[in-house]
Amino acid sequence: MRIGVPKEIKTLEDRVGLIPEVVKGLVRRGHEVAVETLAGQGIGASDADYMAAGATVLPDADAVFAFAEMIVKVKEPQAVEVARLKPHHILFTYLHLAADVPQTRGLQASGCTAIAYETIVGRDGRLPLLTPMSQVAGRMAVDVGVLLMLKPWGGPGVLLSGVPGVAPGKVVILGGGVSGTEAARIAVGQGADVTIFDIDPHRLAELDARFDGRVKTVFSTHDAILAAAREADLIVGCVLIPGASAPKLISRADLAQLKPGVVLVDVAIDQGGCFETSRPTTHADPTYRVDGVLHYCVANMPGAAARTSTYALNAATQPYVIALADKGVAQAFADDPGFALGLNVQAGKITHPAVEAAVAGQ
Repeated sequence: MRIGVPKEIKTLEDRVGLIPEVVKGLVRRGHEVAVETLAGQGIGASDADYMAAGATVLPDADAVFAFAEMIVKVKEPQAVEVARLKPHHILFTYLHLAADVPQTRGLQASGCTAIAYETIVGRDGRLPLLTPMSQVAGRMAVDVGVLLMLKPWGGPGVLLSGVPGVAPGKVVILGGGVSGTEAARIAVGQGADVTIFDIDPHRLAELDARFDGRVKTVFSTHDAILAAAREADLIVGCVLIPGASAPKLISRADLAQLKPGVVLVDVAIDQGGCFETSRPTTHADPTYRVDGVLHYCVANMPGAAARTSTYALNAATQPYVIALADKGVAQAFADDPGFALGLNVQAGKITHPAVEAAVAGQ
C-alpha cells in the first residue's frame, strides 16, 4: 500500500503521524511511504531520518495526497486537507466529528473512508488509541492549571501545593477515566486537595483504592459538582463518551457561584467540552475569560509535548496501521470488530451511531 504522511498544519501542532522507526517497519513489509518535507521537524526527525528509513520525501501536501492510498495523520484534517481527499483515500487520524459538523460534511462529500483513532475499541473494551493522548492531556491539565493559577498568567495567585501554614489549593476533576486519573495523579503529587466525580460507582471504588484515600471520590450529580466547584481553585473537565458530544456539567449560570479567579481546563474540548462556556482555543492564544472565570480549552493539548506524544501515539497506532496496510480495510475490520468501530465516514455516509446522533442534533 502507498502510505502518505503530511505535515500537520493545525496551529502549533508539531506531532507527526508516523515516526521513522515505524516507517522502516512498513517499508520492510513491502509498503511505500511518502512523507512531506519537514513533517517530523517538531519531534526532531529530519527528512534524512525518513529517507534512511526508506521513505520518499515529497515537497508539499498536494504531492503526498496525490501519492497516497492511506493518509496517516494526528489531528483532524483542516479544510484545505479535506479538499484534497478523494474516494480512494483511507484517512486514519483523530477526527472528533461530534463537535465538528463542517468537517463531517466535508468528509462525506469527499467520499473517503475516514477512520477515527478515538472510537476504536480494544479487545479489553478500552480505547487504545485515545489512551496515550488522554494520559498526556490529563497530566498536562494540572501542569497548565498550576501555571494559570499564578498572578502573571491571569490567576488569583494561589500555589496549588500550599506551604506550611497555608492550605493547598482545591482541584475538582470531572470524569474518572484515563485523563481524569492522570490529572489526579499529578494533582496529588503536588499536594493538592483533590475531588474526582464520576457516574460509575465501580470506577469510583477503583479510584479510591488506587489513590489509597488521598482523593475524594464523589458520585456525579449537578448539585454535588456545583457544591465542590464553589470551593475549587482549579476545575478539570475530563468526561468522555466515545464518539459523542461531551455533557455540559457546569453551565454559564453556574459561573457566578465560583470563586473569583478559578481556572477551568477543558480536556474534553475536542468533543465539545464539559463546560457550557467552553470554545476551542489554540496554543498561540490558549485562554479567555467568561464572567471573570479563566478558561483554557486548547483542542490539541498534547501537541505541546510533541515528541513524547508522537512516540506514545505511534506505539499504539502501529499495529493498526500495519493491519490496514497489509490486509486492507475490509479484512482488517473483519479480523478485529473493535477496529471496525473506528469507521466514522465511508462513501459519503456517517457510519458511527454516536457520531450520527451528535451531528444530527446540530
